Amino acid sequence: MRTSFSIPDDLVAEFDETWQSEGLESRSRGVREAMQEYVESHVRLEAVDGTVVAMINFDYTYEPVIRALHDVQHEFQDVITTTNHIHEGEWCLETLFCRGAANQIRELVYALRDFDDVNRVNITLTHTV
Repeated sequence: MRTSFSIPDDLVAEFDETWQSEGLESRSRGVREAMQEYVESHVRLEAVDGTVVAMINFDYTYEPVIRALHDVQHEFQDVITTTNHIHEGEWCLETLFCRGAANQIRELVYALRDFDDVNRVNITLTHTV
């Protein structure tokens, strides 16, 4: 199946360097592998049940999104136990340390991923209680 995507030029250039340095035969192969990893990550997150301890890391550009991010964090304050925030030029890196129901942690991850100005959101499930 052929499809098209709107992707920033700098990300495409970095992706091309990456798949070529890994010796893959084509960009399509690299995209298939990246999509497969994304789906597997989603499936793992959806499979978790019960109470979990997790770290959620994300980076973002401060000005356009900070108020909305604070609103989300307040909405999930019952599962966010601690936050860590650093500034690096125009962008911020934040880590949320969480403990709570797996479904609430999932909702928080999906809420953070829904922001256009949040570059990436990574979750590490450290413990299932």
